[in-house]
Amino acid sequence: MSTNTVTKINQLLQLHHPGTVLLASWLKENGISHDLQHRYIRNGWLESIGYGALKRTGDQVTLTGALYALQEYASKPIHIGGRTALGMQGLSHYVELFQKETLLFAPRGIKLPKWFKNFKWETEPVLINSSAFPVRVGLIDQNIGSYSVLISSPARALLECLDMAPSRFDLFEAWQIMEGLPNIRPDAIQEILEQANSVKAVRLFLYLAEKAGHAWFKYLNINSINVGSGKRSIVKKGIYIPKYQITIPEDLGR
Repeated sequence: MSTNTVTKINQLLQLHHPGTVLLASWLKENGISHDLQHRYIRNGWLESIGYGALKRTGDQVTLTGALYALQEYASKPIHIGGRTALGMQGLSHYVELFQKETLLFAPRGIKLPKWFKNFKWETEPVLINSSAFPVRVGLIDQNIGSYSVLISSPARALLECLDMAPSRFDLFEAWQIMEGLPNIRPDAIQEILEQANSVKAVRLFLYLAEKAGHAWFKYLNINSINVGSGKRSIVKKGIYIPKYQITIPEDLGR
């Protein structure tokens, strides 16, 4: 192997974050041709984990390391959200579900690469395509060792859960989580709520926030938030809340 080739791989490995995936397209953009990538594989520097994706030989790549590659190298609008994001921030009440699957959110039309779906990760990736909330608003950096990935802030994560309630998320758990969010910045949640497309999630969020009596609730400008029109029956049998025009479980309405 030539000196130039060795120099390139050494420079690559110095910048590489352990546990993260390398995309073949990104490597090519940075001067590592496909032929050179195959040479690195033959010489034991890199290993393929599927078409278009590689890892450093001996490195144990993780799901977050794969997501880092999609976010950082491919600019994919995919993030960790919902229950998983809450769990990563110590706010989930059912940790065992967080351990079994990782909820990923992306706009409609965005798909996970085949290598991502086929690789055996430590948890099962579940992609939820939704345009209920703005693409970049309400996301925060979550440190994972030497790198970070974008995940939903507590407020956005709860909204994502409420959008899936009650079929895929329990409303009583949502209430417990809301009770534990006394320190949300009202300007940050205002921005998300104003751009949200899920009337159900917005109404539930506002109802739970008011019910919790959080100080930040009074600083929200409700008139600037789209709460839609007409009634919404969140559950078939429950109690009707006239202010928010929602029917919710009776116990939650007390």
